Amino acid sequence: MGVDIDKLTESELVDLNNRVVARLRFLQQMRAHASMLAFSLGERVSFQPEGHPVLLGIVTKYNRKSVTVITETGQHWTVAPTLLTKAKPARERASEGAQVINLAKK
Repeated sequence: MGVDIDKLTESELVDLNNRVVARLRFLQQMRAHASMLAFSLGERVSFQPEGHPVLLGIVTKYNRKSVTVITETGQHWTVAPTLLTKAKPARERASEGAQVINLAKK
């Protein structure tokens, strides 16, 4: 479907531009919404803000284009869902790297 924009008037071009911008915003919101659905409220997540170490927190709120995360230190962050990863439960993280020693007597 081609549109010959050379034949459109200025007002038609402005209207076309407004419609294109609205459609692009809608598509971006749909992608953000789909990304948000990958995370549940109360779910543990991790993310790394620029200039900070990796932060762990819990998803507490869905916003229009982002989610609100409360970190383990109580900070509130507004994060794009595409920057989040699911974090392992604290039990699993504590046992990672642990060495198991068999103390059974022979």
